[in-house]
Amino acid sequence: MIWRKSSILTLALLFIFSTVLAACGGGTGADSGGKTLIWGRGSDSKLLDPAQVTDGESMKVTKNIFDTLVDYKEENTEVEPALAESWETSEDGKTWTFHLRKGVKFHDGTDFNADAVVFNFERWMDKDHPQHKGGDFPYYGYMFGGYKGDEGHIIESVEAVDEHTVEFKLKEPQGPFLANLGMSAFAIASPKAVKKDPEGFAKNPVGTGPFKFVSWKKNNSITLEKNEDYWEKGKPKLDKVIFKSMPDNTARFTALQSGDIDVMDGMNPSDAKTAENEDKLKLYKRVGMNVGYLAFNVDKKGPWQKKKVRQALNHAVNKKAIIKSVYAGLAEPAVNPMPSSVWGYNEKVEDYEYDLDKAKELLEEAGYEDGFKVEMYAMSDPRPYMPDGRKVAEYLQADWKKIGVQVDIVTYDWQTYLDKTGKGEHEMALFGWNGDNGDPDNFLYVLLDKDNTRTPDAGNISFYKSDELHDVLIEAQRSTDKKERTELYQEAQEIIKEDAPWIPLVHATPGLATQSYVKGNLFEHPINWYDLDDVDIQK
Repeated sequence: MIWRKSSILTLALLFIFSTVLAACGGGTGADSGGKTLIWGRGSDSKLLDPAQVTDGESMKVTKNIFDTLVDYKEENTEVEPALAESWETSEDGKTWTFHLRKGVKFHDGTDFNADAVVFNFERWMDKDHPQHKGGDFPYYGYMFGGYKGDEGHIIESVEAVDEHTVEFKLKEPQGPFLANLGMSAFAIASPKAVKKDPEGFAKNPVGTGPFKFVSWKKNNSITLEKNEDYWEKGKPKLDKVIFKSMPDNTARFTALQSGDIDVMDGMNPSDAKTAENEDKLKLYKRVGMNVGYLAFNVDKKGPWQKKKVRQALNHAVNKKAIIKSVYAGLAEPAVNPMPSSVWGYNEKVEDYEYDLDKAKELLEEAGYEDGFKVEMYAMSDPRPYMPDGRKVAEYLQADWKKIGVQVDIVTYDWQTYLDKTGKGEHEMALFGWNGDNGDPDNFLYVLLDKDNTRTPDAGNISFYKSDELHDVLIEAQRSTDKKERTELYQEAQEIIKEDAPWIPLVHATPGLATQSYVKGNLFEHPINWYDLDDVDIQK
């Protein structure tokens, strides 16, 4: 019955998308006005103000509209100049001075300068700022210890020294500070455009990036066009980019095979294997800097508030079966909240082995020998770390049934899912994270520290509040010694393993496929895989 309905839906979607896309086609067409790249993706963006964005589908677009002060090198996560040409820091690590690139314009023709940098940071940090509207700028809170007036807020001031020099003063040294500034959330927006409509800016973005925003047809497409005055000479090479929302993975792959789109991500693992054998397509498989996990909401009253229950459920997950079936082998079991590709990974932490007898024993010790009922959120849209959340949930449901735990699976569209989990409405939820800057802080502090349980945009959706973990993570932040930070992050992973606020499930190897005529460094970077400034169409 389920398969019959799924097949009918897929056929319907195939018809709809083939009809819609036939009007434009992929690649360079007579109606495109030059080189147009069409990217088929699993869902729409949520917002296009980078400082408000926490989801990958929005970042995929904002990364191409905006620039940051610093960026990451093409081959790794080391920092290199971007809007800032150079910088220096004081001996105590509390003062950072950035020398800005001259002659850069925002898409509305206004100048990029030190005042623009100050405006953006003050808008993000100060909840009383007249343009602090339309959102709480969650990433700012995640990465800089909250907002102005909060006890943990790390930035004391941001000041323009002259037109092209800006100075940051920190209350304490912050080890990941420079890496944080390269994150797309801290891209610099046009002050003029923000002041004109602070609440509407997220739907009509203006940056300095390689592409300008043109239009947004909600749940359909977002169109960008080339920034002819981009400061990095010779870029971009494309004239137009269209991000097309196509929720069904199979329909999206069929559109790629037929040439209606040029790029797709969120592939079914089985389709990735097919793409690998098609001459007209190119498959990219990236060792992802990601984690897919199940979060227990320990703020919600229920059995999962007991550590032994969480440990029991960790023992009752067959990760190898999930990877074989849902990921077609394109993933590895997760042990820690961050992948081994991130420095500071603790290889000594051992996973909870799949042991149903041990799980039953722990449940009995916790007083739940007869099991219990729980509601589990599963995302409906494909994500790079989880191509089919519903199927993963069904595996967990089947495993847990063997130990007496009854799971009711619920799904929502992606934007509703983000809203509900950010507010803590779930009991348990499947979720995931793609690393932003290659620093352990970006996984451990953002996803599991008590500072990041602020609603409605909690990064820590387990709402786990460990003072012991917090002290370790803050000490690691305030150190600029990588060896010391490594030791602290390894200690943090041991605390997390013992308390089990999550079930770390997988580190996925996401697949992206393009037409063979799409050239450039697309998908080869561990973080900036959606950066299109160097991508070209060569037929």
